[in-house]
Amino acid sequence: MVKMSTARQTEPWQSAEVPGPKKALLINDPRIVLALIKRSKNPILIVGHRAAEIELSGGQLVDYIIRLAEAANLPVVSSPSIQGEFIRRGFKRIIGMPVVDIANRLTDAGWAGLNNKGQHDLALLIGFKYYVGWLILSGLKHFSPNLKTVSLDMYYQPHASWSFPNITREEWEKNLNAIISGLG
Repeated sequence: MVKMSTARQTEPWQSAEVPGPKKALLINDPRIVLALIKRSKNPILIVGHRAAEIELSGGQLVDYIIRLAEAANLPVVSSPSIQGEFIRRGFKRIIGMPVVDIANRLTDAGWAGLNNKGQHDLALLIGFKYYVGWLILSGLKHFSPNLKTVSLDMYYQPHASWSFPNITREEWEKNLNAIISGLG
């Protein structure tokens, strides 16, 4: 497991934004994410369009997301613009839905979830432009109080329940690999 220093930067990457007094807890060890996923009764993985743009040494971010979803058996919602990237790779458990729509549904207490198992209790977000993730997480923080959120992107997202600190691409990739291998 990759263990990060506790003295990491926990300020928003977009420095002009002020998140308020309640900020995300820091993911200083990938095992935190493993524990959150394993304890969750109905987690969901939400993927932004940048997942098809980001290259890591082991492939595109979308490849890591597929491995993560398969290892944890997570239902996946993506921006419709990249749904085809998953399907081209043989991953069929993907639902294309506008990000604003899934965010609104997660705040709806009457929604039965993607899999009709009831409300989701954990939402993992990855592959978003920073400011888009910021806005989605802010809405979920304020209007879905029973939902825990985890930002798996490489920049600190203060509106999430849990977030990585601002880390390098190499550290981010190591952490993603540690999460995937810990679930497998």
